Amino acid sequence: MSSSHRIGVAQGTALYVGAVLGGGVLALPALTAREAGPASLVAWALMVAFCVPIAGAFASLGMRYPDGGGVATFAAKAFGPRTSAPVGWLFYFAVPVGTASAAIVGGSYVADALGGGYPMSLGVAAVLLLAAYVSNWLGLKLSGGLQLLLVGLLAALMVAAVVVAAPDSRAEHFTPFAPHGWFAVGHAATLLFFAFSGWEAVSHLSGEFSDPRRQLPVVTALTVVTVAVLYLGVATTSMAVLGSGPDRSSVPLTLLLERGIGSSASAVTAVAAALLTFATVNAYIAGGSRLGAALGRDGDLPRRLGKGNGAGEIPRRSLLVLASLTAVLLAAAAVLDIRLDPIMTAASACFVAVYIAGLSAAVKLLRGSTFGRAGAVVSLAAVLVVFCFFGWYLVLPAALVLGAKVFQRYRARTDDDGADTAVRDAGDQDGKVTEQAAAG
Repeated sequence: MSSSHRIGVAQGTALYVGAVLGGGVLALPALTAREAGPASLVAWALMVAFCVPIAGAFASLGMRYPDGGGVATFAAKAFGPRTSAPVGWLFYFAVPVGTASAAIVGGSYVADALGGGYPMSLGVAAVLLLAAYVSNWLGLKLSGGLQLLLVGLLAALMVAAVVVAAPDSRAEHFTPFAPHGWFAVGHAATLLFFAFSGWEAVSHLSGEFSDPRRQLPVVTALTVVTVAVLYLGVATTSMAVLGSGPDRSSVPLTLLLERGIGSSASAVTAVAAALLTFATVNAYIAGGSRLGAALGRDGDLPRRLGKGNGAGEIPRRSLLVLASLTAVLLAAAAVLDIRLDPIMTAASACFVAVYIAGLSAAVKLLRGSTFGRAGAVVSLAAVLVVFCFFGWYLVLPAALVLGAKVFQRYRARTDDDGADTAVRDAGDQDGKVTEQAAAG
């Protein structure tokens, strides 16, 4: 296998879809239905529409500045090199937290199907994460190909669930259309926000395409269409078949599949959850590891991490760091009984901070693109509103920004000391040469 493999449209689309299409599709149709009733479908449609300008902004940035640094590179281009470290740290050190939370979600479905509890969820999460790290360790040729297979299987499963359940649709499930008022639609949209995230993760893969300017628009468009069709299809069919009553199941995909395959649907849903989880964490690890290598290359992390930062190379040192941090987090969750909610919220706070940085960079850098810049402005305003609701969890992104600034100061001081030493050594050498010449 060549280490210089570059990804094409098919593998790129699979990685992008895997990053955006998370396990939320297994639970969010039920959560939003309970919140806003049939009107929750309006929230789904709004989020699909909101996804377009965000995806367009990140695609435009990736086309102009394809690099493993992703959002950190965009921030540096827009606001100067000193901004790359804080932004890069926000994403890089949130990857272990975000992938762990996603893996625990998938693990919980598997544990539920097997009759296990939270310890089993953590065990399954560990297996899924190990598989994703091994996949990335072997390179994007395998990782991207595996992602393509998984996304294809998942899409087929979701389409099958819609097709077999659609004949059981009932018109009365759509009345009353807004039983909890239209304000509830806004709250449902807030719940859905993170179901449509992931564009910040795959921005770090922009440098891996053989022709980013030609391929990224195609990959982005295919991803938006795929995610929109699958999300809206499952959400609409779920509402039409299951309704929005208080006894609504929290795992609607299982009930939809039961229409066609009976009691084995629970096992199939568990497998789907595991595959969805793997697809998501695989894409985040692929992007995060390349970001770490880019930060090492630029001196925003220890330079030893820079090995493997070239396009098509495998950033194994960065992967080892991420894998170690993930293992520590899972061990802490097991020993201290840390549940999913705080882990997921902590990761989300960091990822939204990354969105703010990336979209702010897009507002400045995309001045020549009317559509891209307008989309960035609208998206930035919406993300800023969401950011305010994280409360004390904002301490985490603040601490990472502070840590990055401290590291920058330390690196600058050591670089200055090294430069001074080099000057003194050069002066001493010149003095010795002069003395030798005089003695001669």
